[in-house]
Amino acid sequence: MKVVSVVGMVGSGKSEIARFFSAKGFTTVRFGDITDEAVKQQGLPLTEENERPARERIRREHGMAAYAKLSIPRIDAALQRSNVVVDGLYSWEEYTFLKDYYGDRFMVVAVWSAPQDRYRRLSHRKVRSLTPQEAAGRDHAEIENLNKGGPICMADFTILNNGSIGDLKKQVERIVARLR
Repeated sequence: MKVVSVVGMVGSGKSEIARFFSAKGFTTVRFGDITDEAVKQQGLPLTEENERPARERIRREHGMAAYAKLSIPRIDAALQRSNVVVDGLYSWEEYTFLKDYYGDRFMVVAVWSAPQDRYRRLSHRKVRSLTPQEAAGRDHAEIENLNKGGPICMADFTILNNGSIGDLKKQVERIVARLR
């Protein structure tokens, strides 16, 4: 069984790619669920202004590999049934933790989209929409504070999400075929 983790900047298409993997029989584990649960426990709405402090607090308390460490029980349980796709790898530390833990069973798919395309998508997104300014701020925070560039550079596969949803799906199908 494989653990395939999807990494990319906000609005690049990570969740869409995870859905395509799920349709191919992969169980999805979403790192962002940890943030959502932390925000909900505080009785706050899921907004960027509430999520960012929660993410930062989780990493202060558990280290920069926090989301990977906290997700191991869910990933391991899912691996008993199927391959797993992790939606939302963020940091170099998460990458190295998962690579050390799962070894050759761990693979990374990076997804890239131009900032202007991502910002446009995010401004129209029904859930967790962001203004271009909020998205740019999140980009800078993820690059500067989360060491997000490393996992993108070390990816086993790269998807360019600058075309149609059909093009995106075809790229995922090619990756799934190579993993089998």
